[in-house]
Amino acid sequence: MEVYLAQPRGFCAGVVRAIEIVERALEKYGPPVYVRHEIVHNKYVVESLKAKGAIFVEDLSEVPPLAVTVFSAHGVARSVEEEAAARGLPVLNATCPLVTKVHNQGKRYMSKGRTLVLIGHAGHPEVEGTMGQVPGPVLLVQDVDDVAALTLPTDAPVAYITQTTLSVDDTKDIIAALQAKFTDIQGPDIRDICYATQNRQSAVRDLSKLVDVILVVGAANSSNSNRLREIGTEVGVASYLIADGSELNPDWLKDAKAVGITAGASAPEVLVDDVIEALRRIGPVTVSVLPGREENIEFRLPAELTAG
Repeated sequence: MEVYLAQPRGFCAGVVRAIEIVERALEKYGPPVYVRHEIVHNKYVVESLKAKGAIFVEDLSEVPPLAVTVFSAHGVARSVEEEAAARGLPVLNATCPLVTKVHNQGKRYMSKGRTLVLIGHAGHPEVEGTMGQVPGPVLLVQDVDDVAALTLPTDAPVAYITQTTLSVDDTKDIIAALQAKFTDIQGPDIRDICYATQNRQSAVRDLSKLVDVILVVGAANSSNSNRLREIGTEVGVASYLIADGSELNPDWLKDAKAVGITAGASAPEVLVDDVIEALRRIGPVTVSVLPGREENIEFRLPAELTAG
């Protein structure tokens, strides 16, 4: 069986930074270190950090006084930052810098008197964090029907921002609907979207031209991993989201001559290797990596962790 690996796949720079913040905090301050929410949406990563002494909580009330606390890559609302400050918790902020950039864009638009529209998924931690960062009401739209339902005057000054785990392709119809509905609307430059999301989605489209089945390695609660599976399905290739090799169903592959593998931005390469090993237990495989976009971006760590 031919196995093709998408390029790029797996960890993005924001995820690498977030995990490294927890690991360095454990080294510098010693366990336990408390992490609010899953640092990234991947069980393997979370369990690995738990084994090193990280404790994951959903609410700051679960954090003991003065315990080192890390905010996840998804970002948090201002109310969470204020609660941490009021309690005197030493905080390391692992929010992805691209998410922080979206927060700042939203604040700038609001400071200019514009009504802010956020394109994203209700309930996603990043969306909740973004809505809680900007000083005013935010209108959340998930699809073009939501845009049609907006009751603002058509000449109202409006601006939009987007959840970073949505790509240009994911948002283009919604943005077009907003631009058609409102005469005075502004949005971020296309270069401001999350490069990692777009690159991984483009790589899946390339992959789909060569394979009969696509396996997306990622967590069920990972927005960007689910989207990769959806893209494979949309272009007509049977696509499955699996956490690791143990979830591989041989029945998926009985008529397949070529299998494609990719991974969501929060899935480590070790899990891709695990899926390849699971394929080898079914039969001999030849593995090739597709040519694709190289990613060389690195985000700086918080100064507290880099000081000598």
